[in-house]
Amino acid sequence: MNAWLAANLAPVMFGTMTLFLLSGVPVAFALAACGIVFGLIGIELGLLSASLVQAMPDRVWGVMSNDTLLAIPFFTFMGLVLERSGMAEDLLETIGRLFGTLRGGLAVAVVLVGAMLAATTGVVAASVISMGLISLPIMLRAGYDARLASGVICASGTLAQIIPPSLVLIVLADQLGRPVGDMYRGALLPGLILTGFYLLYVGFVAWRRPSHAPALAQADDHGAAERRGVWLLLGAGALAGIGAAMHPVLQAQAADARALLAVTAGGGFAWLIAVADRLLRLNLLPDLARRVAFVLMPPLALIFLVLGTIYIGLATPTEGGAMGAAGALAMAMGRRRLTGELLHQALDRTVRLTTFVIFILIGARVFSLTFYGVNGHLWVEHLLLGLPGGQTGFLIVVMVLVFLLAFFLDFFELAFIIVPLLAPVADKLGIDLVWFGVLLAVNMQTSFMHPPFGFSLFYLRSVAPKTLPTRDIYRGAIPFLGIQIVMVALVLALPQLVTAGIATAGHTAASRGIVHDEDYRHSGGQPQLPQDHPDAALERAIERAETLAGRESG
Repeated sequence: MNAWLAANLAPVMFGTMTLFLLSGVPVAFALAACGIVFGLIGIELGLLSASLVQAMPDRVWGVMSNDTLLAIPFFTFMGLVLERSGMAEDLLETIGRLFGTLRGGLAVAVVLVGAMLAATTGVVAASVISMGLISLPIMLRAGYDARLASGVICASGTLAQIIPPSLVLIVLADQLGRPVGDMYRGALLPGLILTGFYLLYVGFVAWRRPSHAPALAQADDHGAAERRGVWLLLGAGALAGIGAAMHPVLQAQAADARALLAVTAGGGFAWLIAVADRLLRLNLLPDLARRVAFVLMPPLALIFLVLGTIYIGLATPTEGGAMGAAGALAMAMGRRRLTGELLHQALDRTVRLTTFVIFILIGARVFSLTFYGVNGHLWVEHLLLGLPGGQTGFLIVVMVLVFLLAFFLDFFELAFIIVPLLAPVADKLGIDLVWFGVLLAVNMQTSFMHPPFGFSLFYLRSVAPKTLPTRDIYRGAIPFLGIQIVMVALVLALPQLVTAGIATAGHTAASRGIVHDEDYRHSGGQPQLPQDHPDAALERAIERAETLAGRESG
């Protein structure tokens, strides 16, 4: 019995962990318990050295001292302050007035606001609940089909998983050992394309079945003159952005950074026009145009400035998150909505989410230390490298596996449990890990839309009117889930959607002599941490423990 257990300890450990998770045991405790118990079993069987236990405190300390993960509380706090200060309500009202005369205009507004909230909150629950409370009753009263209304709200909320500064991209970058900035660059275009797919679907439904997405009759109250004023203001901003993009300083930047900074310049110019019109009492701009400038431009400028500084290498994601948090506080204060209660709620939610992530990561590190010590990584590699089809076969199997696991596990659990097992195999097969990470992020996004287990569906159900049947929420999610699957296939078939921006940014940085603080050095094709990196000592301790374990078993 002992001989069989010694030969099969890795699959038994993996199976036990799976049973714990399926039985409802909290993920962090299930992972840590498996790591400790099977570590003791491995020591008793002579597979591991007792010095392995000495590496566990180093692992825990490495989690707490990981600079990359500091970006999570900063971006979370930034998003919660903006959301609690009423930004979602203002955005929905303003964009709804802009597009209200169109069939499907409210649904278009929800998608656009969802994309903007994704670039600020990074939290699906906040986006779905905010839009569900505000826009769902209005859409239902306007005669929108309940399935379309609920589906577009749930899907737009999940954009927070793929559009930077997404929290899942930070976690995946940490688990894959790749710079967060590269993950952001790689995910930006797929996120925008997915937003475009949602808009196309809304437009198709509005054209095919006008009764499912009628125009708002009361939108005409503002008149054509007001809307013309808005488009003139936006046109002036667009011209300013184009002029800024042609400046030699921006011409030296990568395409994505140039676009972000140009949009920031254009938005700032439009905002200055509105400020001058108000201060000088010129009254040249209609009320709707001023509202667009004062409601849309500040959060857009904050988004683009935070991401822009990351993209051009002026700030690391952690520093960008800190600037975003400070900017969110300044915006809330400027709008006279910064209260003690708002701060308490934002800090409370931030601490809860950060603690949740850190506890899972600590459990995952303890589990992986033992799992690697009993050669579990070799067992996983043997299984996956033996799949037919090479890279393509591996990617298809992984995508199907992650899609199915997303029925039961959320994206944090998938990122901390599954990704560390898959990354070494993907690296050995020559797969670009940034592309692999973005592919996983797009796939994990479906976990929020799976009927009947999708968290996004639960969030909407909690705030939807009781008269809205749950089956309509589930049925409304299916078309958007199909769009997400198409997006996974598109990123799988066209890796250039991810890698093109990274290659351009890398070439631009190299030509200017920029070395990012977060970039990893490479030796022999394998990523290695710099010697002075806080995790380098941790990795050396793990290597020593694994070496001792090998000597003991030998």
